[in-house]
Amino acid sequence: MCTGIVYNGRKTIVGWNLDILEMEHRVTACDHGVYIEINDEKEGWMPLFGANARGDFVAMPTCWPYDAKSDPVSADVQNIINLDMDLLLCRSTFEETRKIVEDNMISSVPGITFQAQLSDRAGNVLQITPGQGTRYTERPRYSIMTNFSPFKGDKERHPWMGMDRYETADEMLEKSGDDFDVSDCFKVLRATSQTVCPTVVSMVFDVSNNMVYWCENMAWNGILGKGIRQ
Repeated sequence: MCTGIVYNGRKTIVGWNLDILEMEHRVTACDHGVYIEINDEKEGWMPLFGANARGDFVAMPTCWPYDAKSDPVSADVQNIINLDMDLLLCRSTFEETRKIVEDNMISSVPGITFQAQLSDRAGNVLQITPGQGTRYTERPRYSIMTNFSPFKGDKERHPWMGMDRYETADEMLEKSGDDFDVSDCFKVLRATSQTVCPTVVSMVFDVSNNMVYWCENMAWNGILGKGIRQ
């Protein structure tokens, strides 16, 4: 269960809460990006979320309820995990990613519907839910993705869908002005953090200043920062 937000005021500010159970994670900070990696039994450490120095951000929450239409139908179908990692690691651009998802079928992994909210330096947003749809929005005032499909809304319910977190973030962002900044974003992340499926990393990307800030395990007084450059 996770929460991703993008806010376009005088700055483009991106926020991300990673909420996971029983998975090993680590934050890797380097000059060209700050990544949250997950330790996969088969693949090892995988950089699945975070920011790169080009200004892209990858947020990839699980979609609840699971939809079998996201399962891969053949080996030739583009997988959302590979798609997101290619963008995050600058192996493809935001526009190339947009073209791929608009022209091709996108799948998740069998039995799990991962979805994505991707953004670029200009604050444009690309939302992807495999098997359901793709939505591109040019520099929205703000965008939110939790764990329900933006293409189904509340038509299908699940205890982990995160509609409450979406509504909390929406109310806070709707009241925000052009001066929305890093501290304001952390307030939204704190309001949408969780303990049942615990928030293990909260990350804010100040795109205009090429700065990434994060804390682990809701240690709001222990925020770290890293400047990233191409």
